[in-house]
Amino acid sequence: MKIKVVIHEAEEGGYWAGVPAIPGCATQGETLEELLKNLYEAVEGCLSVDLAHYLISF
Repeated sequence: MKIKVVIHEAEEGGYWAGVPAIPGCATQGETLEELLKNLYEAVEGCLSVDLAHYLISF
């Protein structure tokens, strides 16, 4: 699965990123490597929460 992310340099150092296709899905990291690791976890968490919401509704 490919998901587009928007990466920004944080004013205080490090980076932060958001996922436009998943509202509210964002994370940060001190390095790009840490940011990418955190992005994988954030996307997985955001998608699993969304899925759980719909499973409970049925």
